[in-house]
Amino acid sequence: MQIRKTQHLQALRELLAGTRYLLCVDLEATCDEYPAGLTDEQKQEHKLAVHRDDMETIEVGAVVLDLHRDCKIVSDFMSFVRPVLNPVLTDFCKRLTTIEQVDVDGASTYAEVRHQLDDYLASFKAEGIMWCSWGDYDAKQLAVDAVRNSCEPMLADLRHTNAKKWHWKILNCPAMALRPAVEDWGLEWSGRYHRGIDDARNLGALMGEILRAG
Repeated sequence: MQIRKTQHLQALRELLAGTRYLLCVDLEATCDEYPAGLTDEQKQEHKLAVHRDDMETIEVGAVVLDLHRDCKIVSDFMSFVRPVLNPVLTDFCKRLTTIEQVDVDGASTYAEVRHQLDDYLASFKAEGIMWCSWGDYDAKQLAVDAVRNSCEPMLADLRHTNAKKWHWKILNCPAMALRPAVEDWGLEWSGRYHRGIDDARNLGALMGEILRAG
């Protein structure tokens, strides 16, 4: 893959300077869809089981890149999260994510997973870590979840950067969804699309390729 805007790649490397680790994060959330074939007027009358503003995180997937070891993935974290507003997953959500009702019924709460993630990251924080996601959705969703659960957001003490924005800036290309971006680079997609941990692993692989390029 040809790097077309080397100045943006350099800017990304400068952003990460002094940081040993990059945490690549992907969330899955409760969701619903309109039945196929509805007009705009019919959609206004149709009641979704989960509205966009009511989406809740149900899976946190993350991988750690070691920037001092050729930007390789060295660790991963995955946890399901129990939703509270809409505890029953829609059929659409289960098809999209392959997450089953039993997975979230037995999961920890958002606040509990936040503590688990903090404990997991403790050793990485000692040497410097920041996190990225494909777009800004993940950071915004974590903040919304935190308000609902009356706690601090996950990853609130770490700097965040938008990997999707770096990708299109560095390649000087249109913004893409994660899977097309991974495959456009020449990588083979691994795992299930729209599963948090699999998306995080593929994001980590892509970010490693970008950071090693040029």
